Amino acid sequence: MAKTSMIERDKRRAKTVAKYAVRRADLKRQIADPKVSFDDRAAAQTALQKLPRDASPSRVRSRCALTGRPRGVYAKFGLGRNKLREATMRGDVPGLRKASW
Repeated sequence: MAKTSMIERDKRRAKTVAKYAVRRADLKRQIADPKVSFDDRAAAQTALQKLPRDASPSRVRSRCALTGRPRGVYAKFGLGRNKLREATMRGDVPGLRKASW
């Protein structure tokens, strides 16, 4: 089980990302647009840098929904490898079973 503080920190980061997503996308669109003047592009870059660091989606860590484990998480299921294996063995995951050959 991961530390509760780390799990809560990730939840807070996810909320921050959602809060600034539209503003961030608009600024990135302005920066990438070739029709925008140099001064406007520079202003957009400055505004993007002034946003909170946690507003970047790359700072959110994928974690297991059950344990909070940060590594070995399958994004498709939202579970860590250990819990996914347990759920598969119980038959809780449709279409997934243990390989044997």
